Parts: sequence; structure tokens; C-alpha cells
Amino acid sequence: MFGLLSKSSESQNIKKTSAATAKTKLKWFSKFKTIFNDKKIGENEIETIEEILISADINLQIVDQIIDNFRSSIDSLESTEQQIDFLKKELLSILDTATMKEDTQTSQNLSPVPILIVGVNGVGKTTTIAKLANLYKSEGKNILLGAADTFRPAAVEQLTIWANRIGIDIISQQEGADPGAVAFSTIQAAKNRKFDYAIIDTAGRLHTKTNLMQELQKVLRVITKESIPVNPITLLVLDATTGQNGLAQAKTFTNTLNCDGIILTKLDTSSKGGIAITAAFELNLPVLFLGTGESLDDLIPFNPTLFIDQLFEVPEV
Repeated sequence: MFGLLSKSSESQNIKKTSAATAKTKLKWFSKFKTIFNDKKIGENEIETIEEILISADINLQIVDQIIDNFRSSIDSLESTEQQIDFLKKELLSILDTATMKEDTQTSQNLSPVPILIVGVNGVGKTTTIAKLANLYKSEGKNILLGAADTFRPAAVEQLTIWANRIGIDIISQQEGADPGAVAFSTIQAAKNRKFDYAIIDTAGRLHTKTNLMQELQKVLRVITKESIPVNPITLLVLDATTGQNGLAQAKTFTNTLNCDGIILTKLDTSSKGGIAITAAFELNLPVLFLGTGESLDDLIPFNPTLFIDQLFEVPEV
């Protein structure tokens, strides 16, 4: 397991996960207790369960599998609690299937660990980097940022403002500079100055732009070469509000860069939180962090069990 997952307070994680899933459970998952209500479940109820899961943006293949398993087990599920627990376990098994690649650097205490942040335009990469850096700084880690988004106007300035606000260092060059050169300088500085993590921003890009995807590959090659023996970590930022439409774009990133995990942003603004389950399934990647709001501290480690439990909690209205 990667040493990425922070040790944020459990009570804060529960509170923020509850808030982030509020719209999803209010609109969809809160209906389950009404459907079950300690009564015998027939085909009409099963069809309604299917509709709810699909409406919450859970992949149709996942839903078909869950419904088939539920239908074959229904006679042994006598109470609402048993029925809901069955659905929880089915959904959790999808999240648990998407696991991270084996990591050796944590056990060996190797540093600095490079983290490359990638994604399409508009998913909130730069702000997410600031939140991630702030999270690790709050745990006593030394963080260096690398402003390798040299394409978007004011991107370097924006990340520099965040770095100053958090109180961490940043490596940058002028607008239009070679992103690979920025990545190289960032890793060199992180090694020389004994940082724990080097988090590197990249320009948002459309998955159809082959030359830009190749540029990302080049940046990753530079980082990989300069970081030996530490393995770089590539995290894909996904916008929860784009739903399954955004996953086709995301697949190009995972295929091109062999990403290690997902940061899911803007979950608090979406009523289709099932995208977390769908993304893990379709991309075969674990969700590692959730963006739960607009504040600097609104990024938390993703806890699959907590996430599923909160989806089924009765929402506050």
C-alpha cells in the first residue's frame, strides 16, 4: 500500500464524507429503507432498486451483477438491515477490487516521493494540488510543488499564490517553458533539500490531443529517471459532476500513463456519488482522495467502507 494515505482524524473524515454524499443519499439512497421496510421483496421492488443504483451513476454492468446476486439471495434476507447490508457488501466489493500497485518505497523510507497530477481541463487539478499539499503539511511532511503547467495563462501564478498561502516552496519557470525541465528541476531540488513529497502540476489537456499526451509521457519519463530508486506516483483527477461521460477521457490517461489512483473532486456538488464506484470499476484504479468542498482543508483520504456506510445513512434535511 502506498504511503500516500494520510492519517486525518476519523471524526473529520466521517463528517466530511457525510457532507460530500448528502445529495446522493437524499435523492437516491434514502429510498431504500422505504422500499424494504421489513417486507417481502418482489420483482417490483427489485426493479426499483435497479433504477436507483443506475440513477446514482453506478455502471450498468455493476448493477446487473448486484441485482442478480440480490435476487438469488433474497429468500435469506429477512429484514431491512440484512437487505441493506447485502447491498453495502456488494458495492464495497467493487471498491475493494480496485487496489493499488505494490509499493516498496514506504517500507524502505525512501524520499522524496514524486506525485504527478494529471487530468482534463477544468477538473480542479491546481486547487486539488494545494489541498493535497496542505493535507500533508498538516501531518508534518515537507512538501515541494512543481509548476509544470506552463501552458495555461496564470497557472504558475495561481499555484505560487497557493504555495505562499500554505507556506511551502515551489519550483517554477516562465510561461511556455518545457514542462519536462520544470519536472527535472523540481525533483533535483526535492532530493537536494530533503523534501518528503514533490507534487507536480501539469496542464489540463483533452485526451484526443496525441501530442499533449506524449508530452505527459515525457514528463513522467523525466520524473521516473530522476527519482530512482523511488517510484513516482501518478494521480488522475476526476470531476464527480461529469459522471460517466468523463470516464472515456480518463481511460486515455490511465492507458497512456499507467496511473496509480484517483482523486475525485466536487463530490459535494453532485447527486450521483455512484461515480466513485463506477470510476474504480471502469478504470481499475482505487479512489484515494475525495474533494468535499471549496475550503483548503476539504480533501480527505477515501475510505471505501465509510463511503458506502454514509451513502446508506438517513440524510439530514
